[in-house]
Amino acid sequence: MRNFLSKSAVLFLGVFFLNGCDENAQKPAETSLTVDASATPEFSQSRRQLLVRGVYADLSLNPLQASNIEQAAFLRDLFEGLVIYDTKGNIVPAVAENWQTQDNKTWQFTLRETAKWSNGDPVTAGDFEYAWKRVINPETGADYAGLFFVIEGAQAYNEGKGRADQVGVKAIDDTTLEVKLVNPTAYFLSLTSFYAFAPVNKKVVEANADWADDLSDKYVTNGAFKLAEWNHNADLALEKNDQYWDKDNVKVDRVNAQIVESDSTVTKMFQSGEIDFVSAPFGTLSLDSFEGFKKQGILKVTPQSAIYVYKLNTKDPVMSNVNIRKALALAIDRQGLVTNITKAEQKPAKGIVPASVTGFETDANYFKDADYEGAKEYLAKGLQELGLKDPSELTVKISMNTSEAHAAIAQYIQEGWSKNLGIKVELDNSEFQVYLDRLKTGDFQVARLGWSGDFNDALTFLDQYRSADAGNNYTGWENADYAKYLEEAAKETDANKRLEILKKAEKVLMDEMPVIPIYDYTQVSVKKDNIKGLATSPLGKIDLKYLEVE
Repeated sequence: MRNFLSKSAVLFLGVFFLNGCDENAQKPAETSLTVDASATPEFSQSRRQLLVRGVYADLSLNPLQASNIEQAAFLRDLFEGLVIYDTKGNIVPAVAENWQTQDNKTWQFTLRETAKWSNGDPVTAGDFEYAWKRVINPETGADYAGLFFVIEGAQAYNEGKGRADQVGVKAIDDTTLEVKLVNPTAYFLSLTSFYAFAPVNKKVVEANADWADDLSDKYVTNGAFKLAEWNHNADLALEKNDQYWDKDNVKVDRVNAQIVESDSTVTKMFQSGEIDFVSAPFGTLSLDSFEGFKKQGILKVTPQSAIYVYKLNTKDPVMSNVNIRKALALAIDRQGLVTNITKAEQKPAKGIVPASVTGFETDANYFKDADYEGAKEYLAKGLQELGLKDPSELTVKISMNTSEAHAAIAQYIQEGWSKNLGIKVELDNSEFQVYLDRLKTGDFQVARLGWSGDFNDALTFLDQYRSADAGNNYTGWENADYAKYLEEAAKETDANKRLEILKKAEKVLMDEMPVIPIYDYTQVSVKKDNIKGLATSPLGKIDLKYLEVE
């Protein structure tokens, strides 16, 4: 292997799903990799590059605020939590060198004395306690505060009913972190691998509230990489963190990331040899390139714990009607969509939890695919309840962020709804950040979103609908029975019983249909022979820590 100190890689960000990231963010993203043999690691000198596609420019690298899969892809390499997943999808020690629990309720983590921040400060248990309570703090408005509700006192603190010192996270000393949970939680260890559970340098953050807003010596990280360059709306660069405890196993010294707007451009760059690797979350290929790469034998497709959905605004006068929502859900030919449009071996989704999640491998068949007769029956009931006499009097608008793939999917569904239901369907696209702002304010009827699992459990797909104001819900829907099932599942220690409770919750969601499942994602990638170590996990995560360029 050649020395990579003088070599650059370029990334370009894409929005396909949001990180269970939801809205996850997100459209199919493209990624590619190339090596620059020049001695100057500047963007202008980069000839061979790792590209990550981005459809929005205002990238946040604040672990507190980030909420989409592209941001998560960078944060995973900049910050490191107690544990991480290796290339085989196994949980392995990270900042925590070991841990113990007797009952899956009280946990004690021992941190490595060699774990340091990029400025040389030691990573302490106090940094973890501070970071976690910062996410839970209601004043921060963090999207992922709900993930911490498994911890004693976290929900009460977040809802203004308790204090920070009542939260069950405590630094016993600099290298010992104690966590007390509300109930025994078998998936807790997996949960701590998610970037929202990463530490921040307490000293740095308290000294400067804007520490993560721009490139400076105040942007301090503890992961395999540190931020070397950042030109907002244009590009950024990561370089190997020489303070990282496992730096000897990081093979790449610099990775450049550049914002690029076109799937077709990425595809052409790969075909011309400018880039060596393309895969979400670091980018996506154009849909029309799949067949050609299949024939070449270089297209790799792997299952992913992620789902493409249409969320329905139940506060909208039309979408508030459950029969209309069910009519729209049943009148989609999912198999035709994945066969003719997305073409990446996706699985039609008829439930909200992907089939790659343990216990959900068998299709629950909450509804039939392309059930046009059933859809017409629901439509007739809905029209009557809305005071409409004919389907042609109903107009439905599908909103999406600008993207080749999202547009193609929406057009396919538009044609199906118009042809088989007789309703009018309009399409509405907008730039990604504008799109997200509209979702948050309820300015939509039907909106495309994606969700990638934060951890390997069904709860990560179900929990966002726990209440109307839950982060990433956007539908305005809530149901007391649904919330009750999720609470019961959190307390259940028997794995099989817990699974059945979660399936009851999923059935409630599908009976009321505030969100329409479309298909389970697959991870699509192509690479040249010189790229090694970029294995993807079932959660669709790629860690640049393991990247090798030969």
